[in-house]
Amino acid sequence: MKKFKFSELPYQTKATQAVVDIFLGQTKGSRKEIVSREGMLIEEIFSNKKIEISEQDKLKNINAIQKESGLPVSKETFDDNFTVEMETGTGKTYVYTQTMFELNKQYGWSKFIIMVPSIAIREGVKQSLDDTQEHFYEKYGKKIRFFIYDTKNKSNLINIKNFANTNNIEVIIMNYQAFGTNSEESRKIYQELDSLQSERPIDIIKRARPILIIDEPQKFGPTAENKLKEFEPLFKIRYSATLPEYYNLVYRLDSIQAFNEKLVKKIKVKGFEILGGGGTNSYLYLDRIQLSDKSYPVAYLEFEVKQQNGIKKIVRKIKEGDNIFDMSNQLNQYKGYVVSEINGLTNRVKFTNGVEISVGQAHGDVDEKHLRRIQIRETIASHLQREREMYKRGIKVLSLFFIDEVAKYRKYDEKGNPLKGEYEEIFEEEYLNAISQRDLFDEDYNKYLDK
Repeated sequence: MKKFKFSELPYQTKATQAVVDIFLGQTKGSRKEIVSREGMLIEEIFSNKKIEISEQDKLKNINAIQKESGLPVSKETFDDNFTVEMETGTGKTYVYTQTMFELNKQYGWSKFIIMVPSIAIREGVKQSLDDTQEHFYEKYGKKIRFFIYDTKNKSNLINIKNFANTNNIEVIIMNYQAFGTNSEESRKIYQELDSLQSERPIDIIKRARPILIIDEPQKFGPTAENKLKEFEPLFKIRYSATLPEYYNLVYRLDSIQAFNEKLVKKIKVKGFEILGGGGTNSYLYLDRIQLSDKSYPVAYLEFEVKQQNGIKKIVRKIKEGDNIFDMSNQLNQYKGYVVSEINGLTNRVKFTNGVEISVGQAHGDVDEKHLRRIQIRETIASHLQREREMYKRGIKVLSLFFIDEVAKYRKYDEKGNPLKGEYEEIFEEEYLNAISQRDLFDEDYNKYLDK
């Protein structure tokens, strides 16, 4: 079994220490109480010790951290909400995992909930906690006991019951949909369950006074704040690269800093331009121009074509003299669109009505979904082109899509089974179409693709 080797980086230590220093003056300890029912001993309950330092001292600590790092200075504590801004790819999950260990080491706090906006991110956090267990054990001599909140899983219900029964570091990983929506499953956290001796999960959790670690809070929606108050947290720490609001910002590692410190790779970004629009309806997208020693250049143009089952956008090979009006099965918006020139030197196509379009440009009205399709198609084309240059040298090409939400690529049904999202379906269609054009590739690269 392959093991990962982790090293602690200075900026990660600084981000961790910034949170720890908020509570300078707090004494270490935990809270223990005996819970009984009708005079009978039931169980011992361990919870996070309450914050002892005053609001004034807490604010003084926060301001000292902010002034040292050149951050905006807070004028209030914002109901114990704190923010850590970290650029994507710089180890945010590692940092808040280390922060849990340090808060336990310095102050004795041991009950945490990691709140995430989706099931996919929840699974990634669980994997990260798995991968770093041995690494943090070597440093702190203890391990986190963590589990995913899931009322469908009987063993996890036992974990919920035991959340406050030990003084160990206990972590619940919870996606917002598990408690913050109106679904039947989401409402279970507020219901008395037989498997929990007629207790409500929310009551068991909140009596431990958990510390909430909120991953990407801007994705939770407008009603999240009131829902999060249900847990009666000791305090909340928000981690994100893109936050609309900052509550007591105590650490910042933005994209420019991350790049300047060589923490993220320099990337080449490919964009495209939309021309026209505003109700022109004459949609065109110039995919590429193909040159040949044996014939005149041809272009691959995407436009709308009238078919029996409706109008569909299709990529067609065109040459000089072609009439797009005829090729579209006489859609009126293409009247006058006759190809007058295909220029392989400038990568432009001209039409007799004066319209010109370059490779990578879209003309006319483009809806949001098709805009994403073009972006995915162009990224695949660029990837294949770069890969053909690099594969013989043993260099692997990596191409990235930055998407607006995980559910657009991968979503899950009520039973947790993965389903293809909108972008995954588009990706598979465009990828299969791209590699089907084998006449564009040499024999060796075709074999490489097949492998």
